[in-house]
Amino acid sequence: MVIPVHDVNPVRRTPVVTYALIAANVLVFFFMPGLSGSVAGDSTLAQTCHLHAFLEQYAAVPTELIHHRLPRLVPTGDTHAGGCLLGPPDYDKSPLFSVFTAMFLHGGWLHLLGNMLFLLIFGNNIEDRMGHVRFALFYVVCGYAASYSFALLNADSTDPLIGASGAIAGVLGAYLVLYPRARVWVLVPFLVFLPLRLPAWLVLGFWFVLQAVYSSGEGVSEAGTVAYAAHITGFLAGMLLAWPLKAGTPPPPEPRGLLFGRRARPRHTW
Repeated sequence: MVIPVHDVNPVRRTPVVTYALIAANVLVFFFMPGLSGSVAGDSTLAQTCHLHAFLEQYAAVPTELIHHRLPRLVPTGDTHAGGCLLGPPDYDKSPLFSVFTAMFLHGGWLHLLGNMLFLLIFGNNIEDRMGHVRFALFYVVCGYAASYSFALLNADSTDPLIGASGAIAGVLGAYLVLYPRARVWVLVPFLVFLPLRLPAWLVLGFWFVLQAVYSSGEGVSEAGTVAYAAHITGFLAGMLLAWPLKAGTPPPPEPRGLLFGRRARPRHTW
């Protein structure tokens, strides 16, 4: 997997929505119970039970999205006999709205930082092209499309679905449609991290192929812990929604200097 660090694609205006989304995700993560355990690498039983109760209330659960039924018993956040105590929910939960709240929850530092890195690099140009309001709506729609598609494929699953990955996958799909020739600086792990500047179509196309492979269970030992199918749907939704904007999108600046790790030769026109 390549790690993007910067794209050569300037913007005309400050991406305030992108920055706000990043700030909101980071802020929510700090207020999630069990944060100290995720930092130190271990969690007490009380922290684990509190986290399960929190996710049950605010995460999207596939079976709830499809069947519109809440469970009779949920984790209360308390411990009992070496496990988490269950009881009737003392809150009202909207499965539809839970998709929105789930987009701001993350399972750990790597989950959060990876998502925010992709959003920071690729989100600013999509916001610049769409405008602030349309980009915010686009982001939410892609997140909903990703969550509900995963729920349809896993209608009986009671595992909480969290993370901004589906919405951010939509951003990546839109970037591939609008700026396929933009250059992206990436780090490629090969003994050491090699910096290369690659076209966006190669970086994002490779990312999409990996998601498709992983969703089939190939190449990963625990494919069930990551909603790769949601990534695929979010990506395709982003491509579809961005397609009408493709004709009017100005091309990114022509690359200069290093290209694929080598210095590009000057081209002469006649």
